[in-house]
Amino acid sequence: MLVYFCEVYMSKYSQFQVIAFTYSNIAVEEIGLLQIEEDQREVRLTAVKEVLGWDELIFLSTCNRVEFLFCGKPASTIEELTLFFRTLYPNFSPEKADQFVKSTAYFHGDNAMNHLLRVASSIDSMVVGEREIITQVRNAFEQSREMKLSGDFLRLAIKQTIETAKKVYTETAISRKPVSVVSLAYHRMRDLNIPLEARIVIIGAGVTNTNLSRFLKKHGYTNFVVFNRTFSKAQKLADVLHGKALPFASLSEYREGFDVLISCTGTDTHLVTPEIYRSLLHNETDKKLVIDIAIPQDLHPTVLKDHDVFHISVSSLQKISEKNLKERSSEICHVEELIDFSMLQFERLNKERNVELAMRAVPQKVKDIKSMAMNEVFKDEIANLDVNSKEVLEKIMGYMEKKYMSMPMKMAKEILLKSD
Repeated sequence: MLVYFCEVYMSKYSQFQVIAFTYSNIAVEEIGLLQIEEDQREVRLTAVKEVLGWDELIFLSTCNRVEFLFCGKPASTIEELTLFFRTLYPNFSPEKADQFVKSTAYFHGDNAMNHLLRVASSIDSMVVGEREIITQVRNAFEQSREMKLSGDFLRLAIKQTIETAKKVYTETAISRKPVSVVSLAYHRMRDLNIPLEARIVIIGAGVTNTNLSRFLKKHGYTNFVVFNRTFSKAQKLADVLHGKALPFASLSEYREGFDVLISCTGTDTHLVTPEIYRSLLHNETDKKLVIDIAIPQDLHPTVLKDHDVFHISVSSLQKISEKNLKERSSEICHVEELIDFSMLQFERLNKERNVELAMRAVPQKVKDIKSMAMNEVFKDEIANLDVNSKEVLEKIMGYMEKKYMSMPMKMAKEILLKSD
């Protein structure tokens, strides 16, 4: 029995894989090309899941990483990865697809789970100690579940990952003195003495911009205007900020000026063109703060050449990440210890879960045996019993039925725990 359960467990665990593109293996500007618009995700991800023969799939997308967590047939060879890109990104040229194939970071089995834990614990992040990644991992799973792309294994993996990440942030100092996109922007504004009544124009109402603008509101900033392609999302964020919402299409017509421009969208083009930037300035000549945390950048490079700008970008955070990594090396060791322990917990959790799945058929089997015994094998003998004897026999069979349903499960779990 133990050998069978271990084989079932190992088979499922070994099918867990991750295809990753992060700042550590590809230029952050290139990662933007891998973003998938929300209204296209279900169709495109479902298609690649079916073509590649995967059982489960999660699409994780942040400002500096795009990852695919999946269970099923392997996708580690050049041929398999090429098929992956041709299916998911049909607009890529063969040269561009080949470039991404060669840049792919691939993990499977234990390594895939370890990678996921490191990502959620932020020690694999551009900005070490960035807690926002927990929410991003959770949201990626929720979206996958809503699209019916994920299943039981990834549910357990994400649950274990989030619990571990929370423990990392509460039991270590990894997130002290954070240098996240949000805190960096705020400290930059404070260092530049940006007044609380400054006019803040926000382009994009996604998670990053929402968190950043809420953080600024919390610290006293009051003057917000939000532009977004989906106006309802702009209105939702503007309501939270007690600001004004406008459709993105009206950006070039905005004439109220700004002091701070914050932009983070998921498009693959430079939304803030030189023409739009000049119109936003509305003839103002003072130096502006532009926080462009989109990948690729929303701000056209020409703007930086032609105008006096305090500029913050995702790329500028990479140096801070390297500094943080050195300063927090002792904490990273502590985090890795927690991750190692979590790996053992997850292995045990998975074994128990696979016992439960393998034993799901036991109750019905027991009921079938009971029915055959009562209605076929001992049918004549039971028919000759008096009423009291039949009642006693029914009670005995009912008791035995319950015990035979629970005991195999209990014994199998005990065997696994002893082996651990």
